[in-house]
Amino acid sequence: MSERSREVLLVTGGSRGIGAAIVREAAARGHSVCFSYLRDERAAAALLDEVGATGVGVHAVRGDVADTGFAARLFDEAQQALGPVGLLVNNAGITGRHGPFVDLPIELMRRTVDVNLTGTLMMAQEAVRRWQASGTPGRIVNVSSIAATLGSPGEYVHYAATKAAIDALTIGLGKEVAALGIRVNAVAPGTVHTEIHAAGGVPDRPARVAGRVPMGRVAEPEEIADVVLWLLSDEASYVTATVVRAAGGL
Repeated sequence: MSERSREVLLVTGGSRGIGAAIVREAAARGHSVCFSYLRDERAAAALLDEVGATGVGVHAVRGDVADTGFAARLFDEAQQALGPVGLLVNNAGITGRHGPFVDLPIELMRRTVDVNLTGTLMMAQEAVRRWQASGTPGRIVNVSSIAATLGSPGEYVHYAATKAAIDALTIGLGKEVAALGIRVNAVAPGTVHTEIHAAGGVPDRPARVAGRVPMGRVAEPEEIADVVLWLLSDEASYVTATVVRAAGGL
């Protein structure tokens, strides 16, 4: 196993869906993994047991990425449990309520921005500060969405706006820290089979939108995880400030 494969990976929102798929795939490739989760203790415990049984180091931290100070606590706990963090995936996110933008309550609008954008900004800033101080050539992958360019009219305009901001962060920060050896990229999935749709009030959305996708189906979480792990790997050593679309042709 190479030194690179043993690097510690931190994944926000890692107990379910795309996040859990990233945790599993990273562990399968030999990474120790620390993931955060908000409230689903059962899912987090099950993932800890599953990954821990493989003999790979794994740790979970409960908390809200939107809380000031959580990023520092998450990095500290990950380092204490597993060692210095060299890889970060900003995956935690919510869609908010499905429906027309004009009907969206301001409280839900603010919450979506706080989790999807502010939380990611704080995590990325914490990572870069630490890596710059230690001379670590770290790597960040942000989970965006094709909604950033499609706009998601009538469904998730507010969510799309936060993901467009994530794309801008990825490009700007990636260019800013490239000379430090730090790479920053994003993956923009299309619709994926996860629980995020049920949380937004439309559990049948994957089945409804599959016909719009040129490939004729929506993605599985593992397919997105593979793209994320590629961007974290040395195989993508000359890729930074880039948003990779993984959307079945959309």
